[in-house]
Amino acid sequence: MGKKDELRTYREKRRFDRTGEPRGEHAADGEAPPGEADGPAAFVVQIHDASTVHFDFRLEVDGVLKSWAVPKGPSADPRDKRLAIPTEDHPLEYLGFEGVIPEGEYGGGTVIVWDHGTYRPVSHDRRRRPVPFDRALADGHAVFELHGRKLHGRYALTRFRGGAGDGLSGEKPLWLLVRTGTGHGNAGTPDPRRARSARSGRTLRQVTESPDAPRWNPGG
Repeated sequence: MGKKDELRTYREKRRFDRTGEPRGEHAADGEAPPGEADGPAAFVVQIHDASTVHFDFRLEVDGVLKSWAVPKGPSADPRDKRLAIPTEDHPLEYLGFEGVIPEGEYGGGTVIVWDHGTYRPVSHDRRRRPVPFDRALADGHAVFELHGRKLHGRYALTRFRGGAGDGLSGEKPLWLLVRTGTGHGNAGTPDPRRARSARSGRTLRQVTESPDAPRWNPGG
């Protein structure tokens, strides 16, 4: 499946003449955005004040951002098992998106980048042989190390309900995001309304009120 198809759902849900979100045009051309073609894979955790406030967890895989909505956000405490609900793939340009999606549009509300950085896949099979990350996700258990501004160390995404997302199982897939092993990092998940962006230092409210935040301008 080409990258254009991978982003079809993303594009069908949005009206880009009314939102400041990226179109993912580089993915449509089969190319990564400038500066994203080489180097380690990226991740981003965004806080999204939509119908409910939640965290969006995104991992760069094969030229797109595989995405999960994590209602309570990631935790550095291995005792916390955080529900992760798959959402549509997003373009790589979304790694840096902060702004206000207009009310009435899909996902209407404010988005900030709570954390960002790179990650390293570390999944292995039973014989301790490395497993390609896309295959690990398809199999329903992917392990990776985060190297972010706030999140550090080894995490795992594990599917516990539903199939691989093809709709054949009759159940919507659900995953768990869990911190594994030991390491440093902030053990608690912050109050999302008080949390600050790792890029701009702003809170949700400050981005909402900022005149330079990307948003739809009905006046042209």
